[in-house]
Amino acid sequence: MAYAATAGEVKLAASAAPGVLALQRALVWLVGASGAVVFIEPSPYEIVTLLAAVMFFATGLRLRLALMPLVALLILLNVGYTISAIPLFDKSEVVSWIATSWYMAVTVVFFAMVMSEDTLARLDMLRRGLVVGAMVASVLAVAGYFHLVPGGNDLLTLYGRARGTFKDPNVLGAFLILPALFALQSVVSDKLGKAFRHVLAFGIMSLAILLAFSRAAWGGLVLTSAFMLALMVLTSRTNAQRSRIIIMAIVAAVLGLALIAVLLSFDSTAEMFKQRASFDQSYDEGRFGRFGRHILGAEMALDLPFGIGPLQFHRFFPEDTHNSYLNAFMSGGWLAGVCYPALVLTTVIMGFRHVFVRVPWQRAYLAVFAAFVGTVGECLVIDTDHWRHFWMMLGVMWGMIAAAQIYRIRAGEDASSA
Repeated sequence: MAYAATAGEVKLAASAAPGVLALQRALVWLVGASGAVVFIEPSPYEIVTLLAAVMFFATGLRLRLALMPLVALLILLNVGYTISAIPLFDKSEVVSWIATSWYMAVTVVFFAMVMSEDTLARLDMLRRGLVVGAMVASVLAVAGYFHLVPGGNDLLTLYGRARGTFKDPNVLGAFLILPALFALQSVVSDKLGKAFRHVLAFGIMSLAILLAFSRAAWGGLVLTSAFMLALMVLTSRTNAQRSRIIIMAIVAAVLGLALIAVLLSFDSTAEMFKQRASFDQSYDEGRFGRFGRHILGAEMALDLPFGIGPLQFHRFFPEDTHNSYLNAFMSGGWLAGVCYPALVLTTVIMGFRHVFVRVPWQRAYLAVFAAFVGTVGECLVIDTDHWRHFWMMLGVMWGMIAAAQIYRIRAGEDASSA
């Protein structure tokens, strides 16, 4: 019913005037680029996203019926958070956390609405913006790590790890994965000149991820790259395309190993790499270590229908949850605890169903889907609740899925009329 209701009244190509259309696409680019600068509050991302939302709503933006499950789950999730936080409203940090959660939910719906129309062009502008922003963050992170910026060591690094324009090296590494996948796609698919430029971009982003010394980001880059390349091989139209992807992937892997070998020749880098690559970190082990807290927290969650409220987990344990699924239960009770994994699982299942759908933006879809699945896995070992790029990818996923459904219906109508 949702598909039928939207197919007849919505076109995939935006119908706005050329000037308005250009402005909308430019704002999408700016939102993508500004997402890389988040070490100040409010960040440029918040300001630009707000301006973009005002502009899009003023010039025409539709909420498709196919997006209503997304809206419902986001509302229920944040209602759960809000109910659990009621006894804590005297704490300003809790009020700020709740407000941020509602804001993130609004941005998800906004991105879904934006990407469900004029999808190919807007996705391309978002991709370009993300790559530019990622390059800025990566160059500053690398420069800060190697002390190439006077006085920038304290600003661009943290605990000897590169963080660039982010507050946390872990978030820097996680953010860079999607732009790195976009660059890798160009390396294995585009013509020589464009591919070479993206080889440099991919190399710099990979270096920044490595110097962030985030184990989750290291594994995320490797696994999502392999996953995306496998999907590209499976969805390629010709054997020549498949062969090029495989060959270029092997070349990229060899160059990556060579880069790691060069970096390990520096004693300080080798020591940090050895330390971070170890699986026996003190904060991971023991009854109250990362994984021990997951078990104890899950036991608590079963007895607390309304949870303990946002930002309260550290009152019972030495550190935060470091698990977004557990944090949903603890911060929002059973309502949020059920809705959060339901939202994630629904998106992943629908995402898999649309992997092989032949749409003009299929290549970009594969990159976003791979990065989103990687972040969903990372949610098991880290708190991603307010990661801006995670919620952006969630909205973009739903927007692309809604657009693909409309595209298939319109293509079927055109075929039947022919």
